[in-house]
Amino acid sequence: MKRINTKKAPEAIGPYVQAVKFNNIIVTSGQLPINSDVGIIESTSVKEQTYRSLTNIKNILEEEGGHIKNIVKTTVFLQHMDDFAEMNEVYDEFFKGMQCPARTTVEVAKLPMNALVEIEAIAILEGE
Repeated sequence: MKRINTKKAPEAIGPYVQAVKFNNIIVTSGQLPINSDVGIIESTSVKEQTYRSLTNIKNILEEEGGHIKNIVKTTVFLQHMDDFAEMNEVYDEFFKGMQCPARTTVEVAKLPMNALVEIEAIAILEGE
């Protein structure tokens, strides 16, 4: 098993890694909408936070030669299910032109750093 770490995604804020690769499978940790350049969540918009979390996942996958089209499953954690439609709008646009992965979306009581969204993903790399 290989640990994945890229400077293009935020460092883990606890005792875990950004992602792990086992054979041709990459499993990311939950990605908060942290801008890795400054180490903070810059937006209070669920749309912008969703985009940032998905971009962090994309950057992690690209570190190992992957792409968002390799994602087979995501889990989206929302602080408020009332934000579902806005999150879904950005999510749909992010995967535009591709088959969207399987997904679970749940409401949680609270997320680290008071984020509105956190997303994790499982990807399978082709040809390995």
